[in-house]
Amino acid sequence: MPKAGDYLQQTMKHIPYNKNLKDFSRKLRNNQTLGETLLWMELQKKQMRGYQFNRQKPLGNYIVDFYCKKLSLVIEIDGGSHDFEEIMVKDIERQRILEELGLKFLRFSEMDVRRKMDEVLMKIDMTIENLENECA
Repeated sequence: MPKAGDYLQQTMKHIPYNKNLKDFSRKLRNNQTLGETLLWMELQKKQMRGYQFNRQKPLGNYIVDFYCKKLSLVIEIDGGSHDFEEIMVKDIERQRILEELGLKFLRFSEMDVRRKMDEVLMKIDMTIENLENECA
């Protein structure tokens, strides 16, 4: 009987990206917020249930904070600038476009990542478990 991970591997899609974003994503990786750095320390090297995450990953015409291809999962860390209405509207539209490509989203505030890391990691873990169960 195939495992959930086998099914996930078979359903992974390649999402094209704008190659012009590659240099910008590299700059973003070198200038992460504290919240992004702290979460990256928890996600890198397959520490989250053995899944590989990339940071500042170009997808389509956008760059997402963290991305797990095997799960089609995007994790976004929203800093203070995301409290402005025009930024929130852009975030919603960007998320809608990427969800139409089959991606799932988790969003956390910068402050939650800094102050409530255990809760953030628990939410990510539960989301991964749910995605695995959907495929079982």
